[in-house]
Amino acid sequence: MEMLKFGKFAALALAMAVAVGCSSKGGDASGEGAGAGAGAIDPNAGYGANSGAVDGSMGSEEAALRAITTFYFEYDSSDLKPEAMRALDVHARDLKSSGQRIVLEGHTDERGTREYNLALGERRAQAVQRYLVLQGVSPAQLEVVSYGKERPAAIGHDEQSWAQNRRVELKK
Repeated sequence: MEMLKFGKFAALALAMAVAVGCSSKGGDASGEGAGAGAGAIDPNAGYGANSGAVDGSMGSEEAALRAITTFYFEYDSSDLKPEAMRALDVHARDLKSSGQRIVLEGHTDERGTREYNLALGERRAQAVQRYLVLQGVSPAQLEVVSYGKERPAAIGHDEQSWAQNRRVELKK
C-alpha cells in the first residue's frame, strides 16, 4: 500500500514538474518527453487544439489532473473515488471541447474467476463512462472494454500488486 502511495505521488510530482517547465514563454512546445509513464497523456497536448486556459497558460493542478489516466478501485468495487472524479472532470471538459473518442479499459486483480473479473472490469469502465456522460461527454465518444485479470499492471500475489491491477485506464 505504501508503494502505491509513492507511485501516485511520483506521478503527480512528474506531472506538476512538466507543467511548471512548460509554462515558460519561449522554447519548444512539442511536449516531447512529457508522457514518461505508461498510459500518461501529455499535459500540453490535451485532447484538442484549444485545451488549456483561455490565455494559453495551464494551471499546474489542472495539468496534474489531466496527466492522471489510470483510476484505481477498492477490492470488489466499481465505485469511483473522489480523487478520480476530480481528474475525470478535467478529462470531461477536454473531451467535450475536442470531440475525441477514447477507450475505457477495465481491469481487475487476479482473484476470482475469469468470467467474474470480466464483468467487474466492465462495471468499473462503465462507472467511469457514466460519470463522464453525466459531465456532458457524448456516449459516442466513449468505448468500454474489459480485460478482467488478463492484463495486470503489476505481477505479484500481494495486496500492493492487486491494488495496482484494480483500475480503469483512459486510452486515446
